Amino acid sequence: MKRTVLLLLSAFLCSVAFAQVDEGRDLSKYADDKFGLDDQYTVATPYETVTVGPVKSRRIKNVIVLIGDGMGLEQISVGWVLNGGHLNMDNFQVTGGSRTYATDKLITDSSAGGTAIATGVKTKCGYIGIGLDGKPVSSLLHHAQALGKKTGVVVSCRINDATPADFVCHSDDRHEEAAIAAQYVDSGVDFISGGGRKFWEGRQDGRNLIEEMKERGYTFVDTDEDLKKVESGKLLGLFAPLDMPPVLDRGPILEDSAVKALELLDNKKGFFLMIEGSQIDDWGHRHKIGHVAEELFEFDRIVGKVLEWAEKDGHTLVIVTADHATGGLTLIDGSIEDRSVKVHFSTKGHNGIVVPVFAYGPHADEFTGVYENAELSAKIRRLMK
Repeated sequence: MKRTVLLLLSAFLCSVAFAQVDEGRDLSKYADDKFGLDDQYTVATPYETVTVGPVKSRRIKNVIVLIGDGMGLEQISVGWVLNGGHLNMDNFQVTGGSRTYATDKLITDSSAGGTAIATGVKTKCGYIGIGLDGKPVSSLLHHAQALGKKTGVVVSCRINDATPADFVCHSDDRHEEAAIAAQYVDSGVDFISGGGRKFWEGRQDGRNLIEEMKERGYTFVDTDEDLKKVESGKLLGLFAPLDMPPVLDRGPILEDSAVKALELLDNKKGFFLMIEGSQIDDWGHRHKIGHVAEELFEFDRIVGKVLEWAEKDGHTLVIVTADHATGGLTLIDGSIEDRSVKVHFSTKGHNGIVVPVFAYGPHADEFTGVYENAELSAKIRRLMK
């Protein structure tokens, strides 16, 4: 496919350039209001979407939160056009809106935005799982553990990056990545999948966190092939030294990790699982609409698989939302029939619009309206028993 070749070449060039400049993902500081490159995209072959019906039960056993990092309604709209007017997210009959601002800035970063979703506490940019007083706050994942549920985190960025860490760790500086990674060792999280292997081995403190996790009973995998072989128990998957490559380079590892998490976490007491489409945000920062679209497509395909699983299970609440939107994206031209778009990016940073909340399953009706991102977390916590 032409789009595959072009995107792979673009991804390679971008990865080389960014590897030489900055290993970090906190790119909001680079906002400069320049019109971006790669502002047009066409999809030759759309993917098929699924259709699910409502569930009758009001009992919640499992909670799955899917976060599209940097995914506002504008990114979703672009994806909908490019896939010919169809997304798996179209299945959601219950919708709401989440305000994303932090306590110290109108335009949040993923640390504060993710902490609010994870814990129900609004906080400062750069803070991971702590409140304004600098003290740790309990997340939805910690609440699930206290209830005896299994837990999991699946991402395509480094596992110690802001959003996944917001659910597991505590820090007053998101850039203390080695220290944040070390907190996973005693976290008790049953399923961990993402990138960032360089923070787990070859560390300056001499620790090998992978070996420490193995000693705690985790199966370690670093390939999709080995992931698929795991049939039970706790799992640690680290599939890249830093963040994973773009989706057309990395293959279906995020999708396969999400499916494997559903398989391994399912149990009588239930589970809490957070899945992040991490790189929708990355490519929005870089003004690459083709990459934004492909990352969103993968996220939406995962949404479809989760919805099908939840429909069959009947006792699973599914929430899809975002920590913030990225890029000041505007859809200015295109065609549903031709599956093409032309867009404009107004910033290389984040923007402060309300982001969507989609809900499916038992008590989904309680997520309508517009509310604070912290209230979204509070709603989930009240329902998770």
